Amino acid sequence: MRTIILADRLGHELFPLTDRTCPALLPVSGKSVLEHNIDMLANAGVKRVLIVIGSFADQIRTKFEYGRRWGIEIDYWGTRGEEDPQAVLAQLPKGQHYDSQLIIRGDMLRTACIVEFLKQTESRTEPVLHGVSEGRSLGLCLCRDDQADLMPLNWPMLIQGLPIASEASVEITDAHDFRMESLAAYHQTNLDAAAGRIPGLLIPGRQTALGLTQGRNSQVSSRSLKLGIAFVGSGSEVHPTAELNHEVVISDQVIIDRHAKLSDTVVLPNTYVGELVSLTNSIARGNDLIRVDIDTHVRVTDAFLLADLRQTTLGNGLSPLLNRIGGLLLLLLSLPLWPIALLSATQEKTSAQLIHSRRLRGNRIELTEFGERQRNEFTAWEWATTRPLLRSLPRILAVVNGDLRLVGVEPVTTEQASHRTEEWERYADGAPAGLIGPTQLRYSSQTPEEERLLSDAYYVGQHDRWKNWLYLLEGIKSLFSSRPWKREI
Repeated sequence: MRTIILADRLGHELFPLTDRTCPALLPVSGKSVLEHNIDMLANAGVKRVLIVIGSFADQIRTKFEYGRRWGIEIDYWGTRGEEDPQAVLAQLPKGQHYDSQLIIRGDMLRTACIVEFLKQTESRTEPVLHGVSEGRSLGLCLCRDDQADLMPLNWPMLIQGLPIASEASVEITDAHDFRMESLAAYHQTNLDAAAGRIPGLLIPGRQTALGLTQGRNSQVSSRSLKLGIAFVGSGSEVHPTAELNHEVVISDQVIIDRHAKLSDTVVLPNTYVGELVSLTNSIARGNDLIRVDIDTHVRVTDAFLLADLRQTTLGNGLSPLLNRIGGLLLLLLSLPLWPIALLSATQEKTSAQLIHSRRLRGNRIELTEFGERQRNEFTAWEWATTRPLLRSLPRILAVVNGDLRLVGVEPVTTEQASHRTEEWERYADGAPAGLIGPTQLRYSSQTPEEERLLSDAYYVGQHDRWKNWLYLLEGIKSLFSSRPWKREI
């Protein structure tokens, strides 16, 4: 018997989740949909499978390779995607004769019913037999004739609920399928898997508390689970003050920050959920937020609320203590410059006051009186001098207080931020506001605001931990140049 897995579904109905992968590779409680299917086949004694792949074929080949991890042999056959199963079957090589072929859809899930299905088909001789439950196709069939009708396995026909004649079907009692034909259905499938409502599904991790399943190298406190069940994937970190309510699925490599509240929510891999953020009936993937109850998709530009950890480096931002210690050291080293700044402000007399203040947006998140999350404002002091280095010395205090990072985008006022309406303009919110950065180091206060904003947006798209160290070194080198000491008119 040859086993064929159809994993060539395009998944337009699951956009935006399928803009960078295919439905078969979407995660469900710690494993991809296709991986769950291979688990079930391996448990049923299958030793060799052929996976029919379409879009993102390289991702599938890289992830599953030749199947050694499951003790089975995997081959691949490429298509354009969502081709008619009967046409695909006709294209497959005929080098070896198979008396029968088990064909299943690998881009959907079902309860463990393969063994029962094969057992019932042993005594029947029809050219094709489709597994059904209460008249609904389970997305699997046994084919003994290349000319047999495989239309019920065609994805559009499967969704429409094409009726299957009784002589071509095998009824499997208490079996259920999970087709994930919409974002809401995909969301519910994740919750069902974590809650154990899909019998036969192997969920990775171990149960560390009642209702809490935890993957390898993940950090989560049982106190975070307030009510219900939660699955936390490998390499994820949930802050002890975060709250998980009802049913929550947190995938691999996820960070849930302080006082975040999640309820009936699925967080996909490499996602950062920010401080005080509250998510309900949602799918969070990077900076994409999908509310499945009201069918709404929003792309969040502020990386302090939601962020894609593959594109935004938040490691430094999530370690404020390190930045504050660095700010304290910088403050001590800069103490000899403060009398010079006072003298310069006294001599220039650019204003009635020697030191003045501005209200700028910081990096802390606070709740407004209406319960909305926004960056806090803080008071930034500046010496009344035209020499950039001396003027900005008091901003080191903002680093010590935790309002600014050592390296980041240029801090702006709330009014300036409110004028940023275009997506590329709001992109600058994707990194912490910092004392120094490429914009602060390379542009003067007379540089047009749009040019400075472009510099910040480019920094957000390109920055990482090592480049931040380079900006620190560049800041040190600039102390020995004339630019930071030269007066700005």
